[in-house]
Amino acid sequence: MGKRGEGWFALQLVLFGVILLAPPLSPVPFPSWLQALGVALIAASGVLGTWGMIALGSSLSPFPKPVAGGKLVSAGPYALVRHPIYSGLIMGTLGLGLLRGSLLGIVLAVVLFLFFDRKSHQEEIWLSESYPGYPAYQQRVRKLIPFIY
Repeated sequence: MGKRGEGWFALQLVLFGVILLAPPLSPVPFPSWLQALGVALIAASGVLGTWGMIALGSSLSPFPKPVAGGKLVSAGPYALVRHPIYSGLIMGTLGLGLLRGSLLGIVLAVVLFLFFDRKSHQEEIWLSESYPGYPAYQQRVRKLIPFIY
């Protein structure tokens, strides 16, 4: 997958393309309250993902391997989940599926969750190698879903 995880990033871009181009294939339209929940999830995902990017500052990279000279960030959104940008993208994809009334969109949100779970596994190996405090941080903070997983 490359020295910095370039393959993970490329696969992620392909998956995003599939998600954005997926047609709504639900036999019955979703109720308006589910579509409203979708809008709320999309808004919350934008806040969480953007907050995660800002909190990383100069440590932000499109690749899963930590940047040289970076620092471990464990405050702000990183006190809620270890991967808030991934969490935001998953939440936004689920919200888009609900807004579109698309069962396929919801399935793709699950696929994206599984992808980020695997990608973050490799990323966390590199984070543990780069930051001595990372294993203790892993014990305190959930990976992708606050207080749950």
